[in-house]
Amino acid sequence: MIVSPNILPLRKRRPSAGAFVSPKLTDVKLVESLLELSREVSSLEPLRFLLKRRSVSIIRKLKLFAVFFEEILRNPVSYFPHSALLCFEEMYIVFQRIKTLLEDCSNGSEMWLLMQVESADNSFHDLTLDLWTLLDIFPVKNLDLSKDVEEIVALIRKQSAESRAVVDQRDAKLRCEVLTMLDWIRKGIAPENSTLKTVFQNLGLRDGSSCGEEIERLEEEIQNQIEEKAKSDIVTLISLVRYAKCVLFGSSAPKSDNQRRKTASKDVNIPADFRCPITLELMQDPVVVATGQTYDRESIKHWIESGHNTCPKTGQILAHTSLVPNGALRNLIAIWCRQQKIPFETAADDEKPNCFKVNKAAVEATKMTVSFLVNKLPTSEPMEVTNGVVYELRVLAKTDSDSRTCIAEAGAIPMLVRYLGSDVGSEHPDLQVNAVTTILNLSILEGNKTRIMETDGALNGVIEVLRSGATWEAKGNAAATIFSLCSVHAYRKKLGRKTRVINGLIDLAKDGPKSSKKDALVAISSLAGDREAVAKLVDGGVVDMVNQVIVSLQEEAVPILESVVKRGGIVAVAAAYNTIRKLSVALRQGSDNVRESSAAALVTICTKGGSEMVAELAGMPGIERTMWELMGTGTARARRKAATLLKILRRWTDGLEGVGVTEGFTVGPSTAIMLHGY
Repeated sequence: MIVSPNILPLRKRRPSAGAFVSPKLTDVKLVESLLELSREVSSLEPLRFLLKRRSVSIIRKLKLFAVFFEEILRNPVSYFPHSALLCFEEMYIVFQRIKTLLEDCSNGSEMWLLMQVESADNSFHDLTLDLWTLLDIFPVKNLDLSKDVEEIVALIRKQSAESRAVVDQRDAKLRCEVLTMLDWIRKGIAPENSTLKTVFQNLGLRDGSSCGEEIERLEEEIQNQIEEKAKSDIVTLISLVRYAKCVLFGSSAPKSDNQRRKTASKDVNIPADFRCPITLELMQDPVVVATGQTYDRESIKHWIESGHNTCPKTGQILAHTSLVPNGALRNLIAIWCRQQKIPFETAADDEKPNCFKVNKAAVEATKMTVSFLVNKLPTSEPMEVTNGVVYELRVLAKTDSDSRTCIAEAGAIPMLVRYLGSDVGSEHPDLQVNAVTTILNLSILEGNKTRIMETDGALNGVIEVLRSGATWEAKGNAAATIFSLCSVHAYRKKLGRKTRVINGLIDLAKDGPKSSKKDALVAISSLAGDREAVAKLVDGGVVDMVNQVIVSLQEEAVPILESVVKRGGIVAVAAAYNTIRKLSVALRQGSDNVRESSAAALVTICTKGGSEMVAELAGMPGIERTMWELMGTGTARARRKAATLLKILRRWTDGLEGVGVTEGFTVGPSTAIMLHGY
């Protein structure tokens, strides 16, 4: 698999201290570089809340260093001893480390810095001692320096020597208070609001917006950690901040969801290698089957559990049904998702017994947050407040399986159903969007699918949003909910029998914006795996819809057509007559997946549709050359389908269109009437 380098993000962590090296510069250039670097550091703002004294002290020292280097350059020395140059080179490295430490502490999470305050304080202390050591051995007397410069060096050396490795009492007390609160939460005891407010104010977290930003910084910090214990601690802090945000500052929804839509996975160009060949969606848990092909775990599991013993892409019989995790690809997908700010959680993560998934304090904090939010829903609050509560549940339901479990067990689903109706949508469209999206996020958890299907009015509410939602986003997320529920075979059959679902998805795929079209097409693709549902899809005009969107959404549309003509009988094949030209274009210009599905669909159409269909395909310019190219460069399954198509075209060219062109099917007058609409 070849992955473009531009999908890999920039480093989120700055280089480690050991990564810095001194520049290989001439004497004067080295001093100029030191002056520039010392000015950069001395221009930084001191830390505002934690390690304030340490940051003020070290920045002040760098300001003195800047004066020191200015004096040297103002009165240039004719010759620098080798020992002085070595000190300058080491100073450059120490300055870089100081700059990195200050910027990391300033730009990172306050909560996480508080937990690491002793280590960070030691880092500042060690760097200060490094400055003292360098100045202690610096050959001041061997240089022709002015008295003022010598006094500056002596002052910095004296201040550095007086540094003590003692954490500020205020910082130590604040850390102790947070740890005590977490211990209370671990025991199921909610902390006092007054204590919570004092702690958060001392950390600069004084409103809902700053808490939201802190949560984002903590989530980014998880990506920087390797040890599971550190990840566990950060997850706990996220839960604490989220609880405090809701309890102290109330629930509020953003004024616009445009930003979220920009960062949703369906609105970005997903690399082809990251898509599951079955669903065409971003793979959450890629696994390798016996043939060496990679699929998303849930998709291939349902394929196998449905009675298939072949590889969907190659058609080969599977020697065994073991699924081997594709760790390398999963890591690349995780990196890409982090760059795109897309939440990335795998089913495998839910099954792993790692510590941060079963963190007691985090789970208890989540339960407290959910209880607080759900208890606010039945009250007669203004709709703006209710919308804020539902939005918080929506965000929480997106985070992890523990949160989804807590929300469902707290009885939120029946309450969310109230806000799915068209009456709510017409007056408060954002509330409808948030409600249906919360249900979508909850449905990711397997156990919640049953809760949604069995909750009175939940499914009908989702379908109503699909058909007549107030916004395209609401309709698209309703379609995504349908797709999520379809992962359970029994629910897919039930949904596939509902005409309202079929018509709603097809209408959305035809008329919605691109992101909503994708939601609808993915749901239709899932339903098309059931023969009974395909019949309803054909009656609902799915082939005409595919013909309408196939140019702009090949990845999603072509596999639907392949499934429909395969399971929909002669009626579906006849309806597909007008798609042959567009399929031939997809055969030449599409991705590997699109070309494979196009070839498979054309084989079915020509095999079951007879000579009229073959004649239409044969009339496409350069079609045989396309077949030859596909036989040489396509996937194994695509090569087989291309070979079959080539044989069909050759037999038709040889005048055998009435004999043996089809497999067990001969074109008759009724078929010709269906094909031409007579």
